[in-house]
Amino acid sequence: MKQKVVAFVAGVVFAVGLGISGMTNPAKVIGFLDVTGAWDPSLALVMAGAIGVHLVFAQWSKKAERPLWADAFVLPKRADVDGRLFAGAALFGLGWGTAGYCPGPALVSLVGLTTGALAFCAAMVAGIAAFHAFAGARRERANESASTTI
Repeated sequence: MKQKVVAFVAGVVFAVGLGISGMTNPAKVIGFLDVTGAWDPSLALVMAGAIGVHLVFAQWSKKAERPLWADAFVLPKRADVDGRLFAGAALFGLGWGTAGYCPGPALVSLVGLTTGALAFCAAMVAGIAAFHAFAGARRERANESASTTI
């Protein structure tokens, strides 16, 4: 229960931070990406602040025996860059640059019920569903081929 409360509070702090910094406004993101026009550096400042906070806690986690509210740290097992990671990053960048939203700010923007936020979140949910359908079908084919070769 404590983990869920902490996750909820962290999500609320994140949402409030996105709102205060203006990062739920797609024009801010588009302005940041417009380096040859009316460039808006505020997103870089928000990112620098987030990286600074992360750095403090990442350094702490290297020295800690375990997290405060969990039994163990959950760290990635892979460090390589593969085609799926590259394709996902490219799709994320295209969506972010085109719509001015990324998932966090889009979810926060749903509160305003704007057409752009609703359309982006609908497309995001459809993309997640398509990925899971594709990944599930791929796993099934892999399981079938593994069982037929034995």
